Amino acid sequence: MNTLKKQARTTGFLYLIIIIGGLFTEVFVRSKIIDWSNPAITAQNILEFETLYRFGFSVDVIVFLCDIGVAILLYKILKPVSHTLALITASLRLIMVAVAGINLLNLYKPLAYLKGADYLSVFNIEQLQALSTISLKTHNYGYHIALVFFGFHCFFLGYLLIKSIHFPKILGVLLIIASVGYLTNSFSNFIPNYVNISYVYLLLPAFVAEVSFCLWLLIKGIKTTK
Repeated sequence: MNTLKKQARTTGFLYLIIIIGGLFTEVFVRSKIIDWSNPAITAQNILEFETLYRFGFSVDVIVFLCDIGVAILLYKILKPVSHTLALITASLRLIMVAVAGINLLNLYKPLAYLKGADYLSVFNIEQLQALSTISLKTHNYGYHIALVFFGFHCFFLGYLLIKSIHFPKILGVLLIIASVGYLTNSFSNFIPNYVNISYVYLLLPAFVAEVSFCLWLLIKGIKTTK
């Protein structure tokens, strides 16, 4: 039981890093630098705030490394409920990390385009700015593809939490609701003509679910049973 509590609290600590890191890169880096309607301003911001941009990139790498730890620890904690489902759940999160990690190359490309290397002299500045924006848009779509795997991960994780004796069932219900939000938000970016829902309404329940699960792991760890 003590081992399970330690594993759960370690998972909560890693999850906290993931949440803080994800918020930092989205709110304080990309939303401040990227202007989707103006490639010139975006390019100017990337060069002006290059250190911040690179730091955000590094934080993304750390977040994905923590995701690997969370996937493995949750598997160890939840495999008594169902070894097969716990393995599927961990695999989905690890696939998400693989897709999102490779996708980071698209986030790094604008730095290569805009730093003025000699071999880029065949392009004018407007073309380089356009290429940078294309890379950022590709990263955005790649991120949504990764979140499809994460959405299914949340669904199976929620089911396992409901079946587990070590966690309150409400956490599992919240994560299943979160999975619906993640999947709807991702697929709405691929078929926007069919779904027109603000991403805030879709991702706010997901944020509440993940923060609640993180805090439970950090503070309580697991429910003790006789």
